[in-house]
Amino acid sequence: MKGLHGLIFAYEKHLGLRELTERRSPASVPFGGRYRIIDFMLSSMVNAGIDDVGIILQSNYQSLLDHVGSGKDWDLSRKHGGLRLLPPFHMDQCRGDMGYRGRMEALASVASYLEKIRQDHVVLANGDTVINIPLQKVYEAHLRSGADITCVCTTKRDNCPDDATYLMVGEDSAVTSVEFNVKQPAGLRALDIYILSKELLLQLVNDCKRTADYSFRTAVLQRMAAQLKLRAYVWDGYSAKIHTLQEYYDRSMEMMDPAIRRDLFPRERPVYTKEMNVSSTYVDPDGGCVNSVVADGCTIEGTVENSVLFRGVSVAKGAKVSNCILMQNVSVGPEAEISCVIADKNVKITEGCTLVASGRYPMALAKDSEV
Repeated sequence: MKGLHGLIFAYEKHLGLRELTERRSPASVPFGGRYRIIDFMLSSMVNAGIDDVGIILQSNYQSLLDHVGSGKDWDLSRKHGGLRLLPPFHMDQCRGDMGYRGRMEALASVASYLEKIRQDHVVLANGDTVINIPLQKVYEAHLRSGADITCVCTTKRDNCPDDATYLMVGEDSAVTSVEFNVKQPAGLRALDIYILSKELLLQLVNDCKRTADYSFRTAVLQRMAAQLKLRAYVWDGYSAKIHTLQEYYDRSMEMMDPAIRRDLFPRERPVYTKEMNVSSTYVDPDGGCVNSVVADGCTIEGTVENSVLFRGVSVAKGAKVSNCILMQNVSVGPEAEISCVIADKNVKITEGCTLVASGRYPMALAKDSEV
């Protein structure tokens, strides 16, 4: 899509993710057996024909740099344009380890990049959302409507974060008001995906910088709702924002549902990720694997049930794994028994170890730990 440029916000910090974000940003958290969360939005943009994508970073982003690299696996490694990683090198003042206070402040920090965008329109999206959306249809609807800003939203209230934004919509999908942090939500829930012109984006960034406003939904959506032509685009496919460890566990367990997998991984919109050449998974006839999502390169000699296993996981003879999420290169020793455990990369669970938690309060094991 030659007229649309992609911008992904990958700077946010979610303290509720605890051990999972000690060494990475939320956008870089592994998900679904072989992906990172950012893969879903990045793939949505690539599937829409977007050639140029900028990822706005702030801190703790080494894992994300390692994952996306030059963008080759998304066909975004190009001499002109392609994937650009945007660390906070252009902040007007040092804020230490504090994150951006809002999208407008993040955009102001990369203003020189925005000015060089070649396309006429820009799609703004968060990197911490699990979603696979046909952005080309959203863009076409934006052009037909003549809107200043098109806001992608949903009628669904499941998988809904506490700080969600809600849009009151009138005739012709016109947004009449915007609310957030409300106890009794009403209207359509925003999915934090917005399309607007490059010209308007630069104007909004300059205006907010001059008035020291940093929040997109407060300074732009709320205050300018009467001045700008805001239109809602309803999309009710699967989407999930993951802000807490519990949300991560619940959304991961949903991947065992065939209907959700079909919705999230349609054949016409593949989800791309960093390629790693590994062997096929081996399941010992004396062991077993039931109702689980298992990546390549695993060795299963024990039993696995209702779990998500990433690449290189090994489950030794006599071990029992149920309702768990085991990330890359986790090893479960002989006769070990674990249930409702989220084990980060390279975790070693020793022989005979028993770890049993509850699905309402899963246990998390930090990267490289041994228990």
